[in-house]
Amino acid sequence: MADASATGGTQTGILGWVERTGNKLPDPVFIFFYLIIALVVVSVIAALSGVSALHPTAIDESTGGALVIEAVSLLSPENIQRLWVEMPATFTHFHPLGYVLVVMLGAGVAERSGFFAAGMSKAVKAAPKALLTPVVALVAMLGNHAADAGYVVLIPLAGILFAAAGRHPLAGIAAAFAGVSGGFSANISPGQLDALLFGITEEAVGASALDPAWTANIAGNWYFISAMTFLFLPIIWYVTDKVIEPRLGPWTGGATAGVDASDTSPDPAEHDDAAASKGLRAAGLAALGVVALWLLMVFAPGTPLIDEAACVAEDGAAIADCSIHTELAPLYRSLVAGFFLLFLLTGWAYGRAAGTIKDHRDLVNMMAESMKDMGYYLVLAFAAAHFVAMFGWSNLGLITAVHGAAGIESTGLPLPLVLGLMVLFAALLNLFVGSASAKWALLAPILVPMLMLLGISPEGATAAYRVGDSATNIITPLMVYFPLILVFAQRWQKDFGLGSLTAMMLPYSVWLLISGTVLIVVWFYLGFPLGPDAPVGYALPGTSR
Repeated sequence: MADASATGGTQTGILGWVERTGNKLPDPVFIFFYLIIALVVVSVIAALSGVSALHPTAIDESTGGALVIEAVSLLSPENIQRLWVEMPATFTHFHPLGYVLVVMLGAGVAERSGFFAAGMSKAVKAAPKALLTPVVALVAMLGNHAADAGYVVLIPLAGILFAAAGRHPLAGIAAAFAGVSGGFSANISPGQLDALLFGITEEAVGASALDPAWTANIAGNWYFISAMTFLFLPIIWYVTDKVIEPRLGPWTGGATAGVDASDTSPDPAEHDDAAASKGLRAAGLAALGVVALWLLMVFAPGTPLIDEAACVAEDGAAIADCSIHTELAPLYRSLVAGFFLLFLLTGWAYGRAAGTIKDHRDLVNMMAESMKDMGYYLVLAFAAAHFVAMFGWSNLGLITAVHGAAGIESTGLPLPLVLGLMVLFAALLNLFVGSASAKWALLAPILVPMLMLLGISPEGATAAYRVGDSATNIITPLMVYFPLILVFAQRWQKDFGLGSLTAMMLPYSVWLLISGTVLIVVWFYLGFPLGPDAPVGYALPGTSR
């Protein structure tokens, strides 16, 4: 990781201001604690001032009119008691916590066995020279599931492969960085990020009490993120080959200029190509086995992942308007466990075949190490869980959502434009707060219920946030891997500084943001589902919107 002296000095202009301002912000954990203090103060003032809103669906049985939701002080005896008595439950019942930890138990094995690294290395090394850019970009976006491996393996490897092909290595680094980080939410399948974000979304919906029956489906953005992948791929390809590489000029330094011999093989897996190939074949068979198991549980007698009774009334008659997705609800909810098993077994199979896993103790150690890496996330989740919960206890989240939705409706802004503005807001905030989970935990308690009231589903709100969250990752110096990417670039060009890296990545950021915003707006206009049983529109229970 680069230190300050390696970055070529601080930047000037707007990017310099972003860097200086962002560096003055406290750690996201303390941001949540400061916000909790502010929330307590606001709740007291709001309760004393009689701030309230009419519940959009609930009826007050005593009056027959809409239920009045009043602000509640967080210093009331009931809330003080709830804070201290329910603290363990508030933390452990935080939905993202279970989702993420389960998936990461498996992903940790796939990463530490070398499966992710070997898979990405094999894919890009086998690419024809004419297709080197799109293959690097595609593998980079698919490598989002590989967590750190996408940054520490693929990005330096892309520079080496471009140089070996006679192309500028910085163009390879740029294409890989744009795919891994700028296309952070794009992929052809859900993964850890989906579990994390939808866990927070479910927590926000639950705190609002607008739809108690709504549960998260981590495949809720599957169709949308797949479309993002195929939209971003030609954009990264074009920007790399037609904008970035011509500006860099021809490369004449050779295949390994500026790179130490020890750096020319960034694959951390300590085995040769034959062992890697053997491991990948074993991992492929394990993946097919997991898929076959899930198909068996869907189509075999008994159908444990199909709720056949969901569309049958108590008298045995079929429910006319019941969707097939209602019966498939157990399948969708099983995907967290499915990805855990997929990553675990493919990583285990790869490790046994390649020699990185000797026995079951190695497997357990890899799972334990993955949990050690989640230490910071656990601390962040503790703070975020209490912020979200206390927002719900005060009723300020729902009150703000109701008045915010009314305010937006009064402006007459089309709903797709509202989603577009949300994308831009998330992209701007991302310049200062890099953590995807921290930002969404801050925004979701207000934005998710507010957009539900406007007719946009929780899945739609999550999708819009994801577009803005990823597009500006590659231009903010506060992104945790930014100094590391700078070090990779300086291996090839010693005078390459922070400003150079930001300028190189800016065209990607602009075009990814524009195209992603257009995609979510057009997607909403066309009304395409964002994933299985995940419409972009939404109607509150008991309403016809």
